[in-house]
Amino acid sequence: MLIDTHCHLDFPDFEAERDEIVARAHAAGVAQMVTISTRVKKFSTILAIAEKYPTVFCSVGTHPHNADEELDVTVDELVRLAQHPRVVAIGEAGLDYFYDNAPREAQAQGLRNHIAAARITGLPLVIHSRSADEDMAAILTQETEKGAFPFLLHCFSSGAELARVGVELGGYVSFSGILTFPKSEELREIAKTVPTDRMLVETDAPYLAPKPFRGKRNEPAYVAHTAAVLAQTLGIGEAEMAAVTTENAFRIFSKMPRV
Repeated sequence: MLIDTHCHLDFPDFEAERDEIVARAHAAGVAQMVTISTRVKKFSTILAIAEKYPTVFCSVGTHPHNADEELDVTVDELVRLAQHPRVVAIGEAGLDYFYDNAPREAQAQGLRNHIAAARITGLPLVIHSRSADEDMAAILTQETEKGAFPFLLHCFSSGAELARVGVELGGYVSFSGILTFPKSEELREIAKTVPTDRMLVETDAPYLAPKPFRGKRNEPAYVAHTAAVLAQTLGIGEAEMAAVTTENAFRIFSKMPRV
């Protein structure tokens, strides 16, 4: 059994065949999926998907690309929306200095607001971090000093130091299809340094399809390929890797019922 801890089932890429995509995930051994919010103002759409499929859960939050559009979303509102039984996480929020689609100050403020909501609710914060390792490590360290909060570094493609800091602060590291790419040797080396009880797998679908589907639309069923490469990287069996990452997912997404 596997869990896709990060996908975007509300995206238009899946509109025409969402039922089939969920069914293919189940057939591939993916028992549950977490579909991730990128805009609080579109939360009703993502919640409707989580309510339709018994094996799909969701988060609530604002992607850093949209941070400046939703600074009016308060911590209290995030906390209120997170009370819904299908909501198992806060985010995704974070810092993206690669695209810089929103002012960095807005991204940082949005991230801190989401951290506060994670701290209050006890739900894990799904963190997006790209080309922002130093600032992300600094904010996570500063905020943890104010009070611990659960979090995971999603679609990890950062440097070894951010992985180290994240784990040291109690966070988890989630690997996507990027891990399977031929030129991702450095990322696979970093994966070897992450404690096995802090590892997760995800698709980030519809993006970043793993080998052998690279360049095509990704979907939750393909998380099995990422888990297989992670197992190979660590020198353990695929069944053990599936069991480990699934147990980790249930631990951090503690509101999600076990199956």
